[in-house]
Amino acid sequence: MLSEPLTLYKLMILYMLKQVNFPLTSAQLSAFFLDHEYTTYFTLNQALNELLEAKLIHVESNHHSSRYEITREGEETLSFFASKISPGIIDDIDGYLKENKFRLRNEVGVTADFYKSTNRDYVVQCQVREGKACLIKLELSVPDKNQAEMMCDHWRSKSQEIYAFAMKSLMSD
Repeated sequence: MLSEPLTLYKLMILYMLKQVNFPLTSAQLSAFFLDHEYTTYFTLNQALNELLEAKLIHVESNHHSSRYEITREGEETLSFFASKISPGIIDDIDGYLKENKFRLRNEVGVTADFYKSTNRDYVVQCQVREGKACLIKLELSVPDKNQAEMMCDHWRSKSQEIYAFAMKSLMSD
């Protein structure tokens, strides 16, 4: 077992990210660490920031969340030090991921974000991903920020319906 708790938390994060084939959000990582009472929110964020600085993980951020993925360097580091994570912690992580994998994947697979374009309107980018594959990507231009935010907020609940409509429309004669 490691004597430095922050090092253990970093290894646990790397292990979690290695076990899934999709990114995990800061909220998803926090849920595991806080629900299992491993550490505090602030210590977890410190561990994430140190992993980012060391380039052991990569983050993609938008207006609503940050999504973390392990890098090749992170995988190499984990391969050297994974044995420092106790079997009990491994069991907790594996159990959490097994129980929540479908929900976790769906949460990060459906994304929506927007930005202000050079034309002074807003471009809304909506995506549905499965693993690293993009199933649908939609970009729409809207005149104001409120509409852009509303579209982003509705994408999660409407994405399956929109995807099904697009597929049906494009596949029919």
